[in-house]
Amino acid sequence: MSIRVGAVSYLNARPLVRGLERSPALFNVRYDLPSRCASLLHDGEIDLGLIPSIEYLGGDYRVVPGVGVVSDGAVASVAMFTRVAVPDIRSVALDTSSRTSVALIKVLCVRYFQITPTFVAAGPDLEAMMRVADAALLIGEPALLAAYRPFGLEKVDLGAAWKAMTGLPFVYAFWAGTPGVLSPADVQLLQQARDDGRRDSDAVAAEYFAGDPARQALGAAYLREYIRYEIGERECTALDRFFELAGQIGAAPPTRRLQFYAGPVSPDGAAPAEPAGARR
Repeated sequence: MSIRVGAVSYLNARPLVRGLERSPALFNVRYDLPSRCASLLHDGEIDLGLIPSIEYLGGDYRVVPGVGVVSDGAVASVAMFTRVAVPDIRSVALDTSSRTSVALIKVLCVRYFQITPTFVAAGPDLEAMMRVADAALLIGEPALLAAYRPFGLEKVDLGAAWKAMTGLPFVYAFWAGTPGVLSPADVQLLQQARDDGRRDSDAVAAEYFAGDPARQALGAAYLREYIRYEIGERECTALDRFFELAGQIGAAPPTRRLQFYAGPVSPDGAAPAEPAGARR
């Protein structure tokens, strides 16, 4: 029986998923927004999901060691757009496609920007969002491709802000699923898909933005320069810190230990396999 997999439809997730499509008998892949992937996992409608990292706290899950969507500084595709100086922001419209990004901006507002705006849920339409708030959170391609300068807006990169505040990378998403659903061989296939997709990132961008050379070039540079796909010790430390800070401001449920599927440990220093991978 194939493993029911929920994958994110954004460009930055494609290098992790592209190789899985070649094994449909093993991985039955569907594509959704990050928040929808998490809901499907919580509801038991998929076995494994590329979920926003904060969603790990919503159930008894195991993490695929060494694999995630990460930035070590600027990310370009998770950003706050504002028409006023950051200290003067009184309201923020939120793209709720990923609860991790929502929790991240709330943590940054309290701990880094030192502001207490009101938050309004909104669709990922920058012009419409700016009609109802001083600033807007966008993620994925809406943030990466936003034509914000004609509106007189400033783009505040939240990956860069997190790095400035903590000195750590940020983990936006990772593979998580129900205990026992993956064998060590399955874990190795997911790690291999990561390695193949990372190596072929230019081809991934070309396929994703087929027929649009300008966006193909932008997408290729984005995948090469901003996005990383390894979770090692620093990334696990960053997750612990994020969960702790989000919990302190009520943006996340109580922190749980990170626990990992059994499988190969990646040579880049990925987190060890379960049960030695349990942290905290």
